[in-house]
Amino acid sequence: MLRGDWVLFHPVYTPEELKAVEVVHKTADSISDKAAYGMVKLARTMFDLVSRYKHSDISPDEKMTVRELRAAGRLLDEKGWLNRILFLESIAGVPGMVAATLRHLTSLRLMKRDSGWIHTCLEEAENERMHLMTFMTLRKPSIFFRAIILGAQGVFYNLFFLAYMVSPKICHRFVGYLEEEAVLTYTRCIEDVEAGRIPEWSDMPAPEIAIDYWRLSADAKMLDVLYAVRSDESTHRFVNHSLANLNPSTDVNPFALREPDMHVKGKKAAFDREEAEQYVKESHALMEQSHGAREEPFPSQKL
Repeated sequence: MLRGDWVLFHPVYTPEELKAVEVVHKTADSISDKAAYGMVKLARTMFDLVSRYKHSDISPDEKMTVRELRAAGRLLDEKGWLNRILFLESIAGVPGMVAATLRHLTSLRLMKRDSGWIHTCLEEAENERMHLMTFMTLRKPSIFFRAIILGAQGVFYNLFFLAYMVSPKICHRFVGYLEEEAVLTYTRCIEDVEAGRIPEWSDMPAPEIAIDYWRLSADAKMLDVLYAVRSDESTHRFVNHSLANLNPSTDVNPFALREPDMHVKGKKAAFDREEAEQYVKESHALMEQSHGAREEPFPSQKL
């Protein structure tokens, strides 16, 4: 395997940040928010139906074995989890690239700057692709599975492309709700691993690509990878819900210079517009302070 870090900026989390993520929901207040949330719930319901996935709350006192729970359809095995993750991650990398592409073309056409949105959208797209590359090391999909992904990706890309031209705000809200479902999915997967219900992953070493990408320890396990991926999805949840609260034509992307840590992104659904504006001001103040410190003369130069 080729080793190297040819990627855009992405967060590297502390152990405390990895455990700080919570399952939160942005209340759908407006008609557009309700429409976006409804589309996500419909998509999840259809995918669960096709993949025959049904979440079942399993009591710690459950008497059935893991094999019996799987046979009863109450528990996914590692192959089922991988199929689910590979399909979702192959689709999840689409919105950020579509948004970045359209905003890039708009910037060229109007001959003006983009206020920092393009880079964040590209970071999201690449981050989701790295999730896919990580899990691809665990299983090579069949030709049939790849064909399904090809068709789903083609349909989704074009639909999202058209939708983003009509309303970027609704599209970012849609992605925010989609990422809420992703955080929930990985949280359930983590719970199953920690409870010993996916024994194949209990002591599995983390793939090398994951250790390189998230700067994990050399002895990291698959569970550490799942925690890191869930933190990424929490970041996308927070960023997209926040961008959906802004005016995409005039407002500055508050995450262009820096991002809050996971104690904010993991517990809060989004910045509202006023909070985003204040965060931008704080970022500019920090940047100016840092720039001033670099220009400060050495003591010998002051004499």
